[in-house]
Amino acid sequence: MARSQTGRLAIRAALVVGFGGGVGLAYNNSSLFGREKADADAVKHKMEDAGWKVQDRVTQEAALRGTNRANPLDVLVIGGGATGCGVALDAATRGLRVGLVEREDFSAGTSSRSTKLVHGGVRYLEKAVFQLDYGQLKLVFHALEERANILDNAPHLTNPLPTMTPCYEWWQIPYYWAGFKLYDLVAGRHMLHISRFFSARESIEAFPTLSKGNSEGKSLKGTLVYYDGQMNDSRLNVALACTASLAGAAVLNHAEATTLHKDEVSGRVVGARIRNNLTGKEFDVYAKVVVNAAGPFCDEVRKLCDEKSIPMITPSSGVHIVLPDYYSPDAMALIVPKTKDGRVVFLVPWMGRTVAGTTESATPLTMRPEPHEEEIQFILDAISDYLCIKVRRSDVLSAWSGIRPLASDPTKKDTASISRDHVVVTDVHGLVTITGGKWTTYRSMAEDAVDAAIKVGNLQPQSGCVTEHLALIGAEGFEPASFTILTQQYVRMKRSHGGKIVPGVFDTAAAKHLVHSYGGLAQRVAIIAQNEGLGKRLAHGYPILEAEVAYCARYEYCESAVDFIARRSRLAFLDTDAARRALPRVIEILAEEHRWDRGRKKQELQLAREFLETFRSSQNARFDDGKHQQP
Repeated sequence: MARSQTGRLAIRAALVVGFGGGVGLAYNNSSLFGREKADADAVKHKMEDAGWKVQDRVTQEAALRGTNRANPLDVLVIGGGATGCGVALDAATRGLRVGLVEREDFSAGTSSRSTKLVHGGVRYLEKAVFQLDYGQLKLVFHALEERANILDNAPHLTNPLPTMTPCYEWWQIPYYWAGFKLYDLVAGRHMLHISRFFSARESIEAFPTLSKGNSEGKSLKGTLVYYDGQMNDSRLNVALACTASLAGAAVLNHAEATTLHKDEVSGRVVGARIRNNLTGKEFDVYAKVVVNAAGPFCDEVRKLCDEKSIPMITPSSGVHIVLPDYYSPDAMALIVPKTKDGRVVFLVPWMGRTVAGTTESATPLTMRPEPHEEEIQFILDAISDYLCIKVRRSDVLSAWSGIRPLASDPTKKDTASISRDHVVVTDVHGLVTITGGKWTTYRSMAEDAVDAAIKVGNLQPQSGCVTEHLALIGAEGFEPASFTILTQQYVRMKRSHGGKIVPGVFDTAAAKHLVHSYGGLAQRVAIIAQNEGLGKRLAHGYPILEAEVAYCARYEYCESAVDFIARRSRLAFLDTDAARRALPRVIEILAEEHRWDRGRKKQELQLAREFLETFRSSQNARFDDGKHQQP
């Protein structure tokens, strides 16, 4: 089997690489690394011509293997988070030849562990005003513009979200009112909805679990409500990777850069040694410019280039917990503006559950960050002061930790200063590093990184940046009422306990879930559910269907059980124990799609269980002492 796989790769590589040094794999009237002049409409037409179907993994790897010193890529991106995939998409849509490798899965790190908010940074605005800091104000202007771009380009994966700020002191009302009105003013034409004041009565009607009095015995005077955006972060990241593939980039997850190649004469980085972490096989990829977009791990990549490089990342841990839906209403978030130690905590409705967080503390760098019990308790204590219900540790369905790459610029003298903005650095070997920033500004971060790559590599793009108004895969054909088509035109065929295929209703919850996960491509998932008997739900209480496992394996580079439960669906983040119960069926379907043997299935189950152990639901939490006992 291994020999035949290698043979197929070699044949595909031979098809991809021509003797003239150009790439010539034709598909759907376009090429994998097309050089035609690109703009947003042209890119969209190219994707339509491709039938909105990405190239398979074998083809992508063959395209990377087919490079050499005489026929390099223009850009090789290391890192498949939001920024890395954004870089690949930006460069590909400019007509450059692009490859991307990610050692785990797209969004496996920080990009899947956010607060799920697309925000302009109202806290930065407060600092800008009181510290007279124009730099902070520019950050807010910029983030609000990028917030609008994300909501426009991925409407199926994003939505506006009102956020309530409670006031238990009379002076807080004019203070927050003025701040949010200024936020509206700064947003300008990008404003989602005008902020407004809610009386105490209106506030309780809109947010029934909000406490009428605080821990100091003061009564609720009212609330201020402002608007920001919300997203399904990892699915947005996967959409970026798939859109980059459709635009011509060769993207490969579970592929790790183990060594950087340098030109013997100039010392410049000219490529990398890549290990396929699924097969263990290695190959070389050559590129005119290598872009390091490894997030918190960018210093590791920089050390592959120069062991003496000055570290530029200060890793910071952010912990979130997931609670049942009754902790918050369906369409209203709550912000705790100042906790006992001065931090801010959000309570956000998300996919039928409630996300609370986040903390911020120094942390060691690891691929599997875990939340500490004291951090979970901090969040529970913070929100309990603002809710009228009993906040219980036993209600925690999932808890996870993510690592923020707070960055400093090593080329500046003041290396102790940590930036909330992003940093683009080109070292003496020509390695371009992009890091820092936040999810909301991934697109402009990518634009800056590609601009730097073009400059350092003297590249010849066929157009300027077009991603500002480029819709991502799934956005085409999406309408808020698209779910009605699924409910009216499809049925969910599913296997009963006896193995018999029986029809089921395509209920509204399942239809809405598919539309807000796959957008205009949701009908493809519905067809699989109907025609292949995969219409059963994977976990009780969640609208995630078996058909999604098959679809993601075929069209979204889902290569492992963890890829699905954590990033294609969000089951691990929503309910760790439900994800554990769904694992056997997920693995069974993936085994059919990828032709796994019994040994691989056993390995997948073990790896997935180990992954879920890093999520601290109440059922799998480890209590290190007697301070935090479940009620």
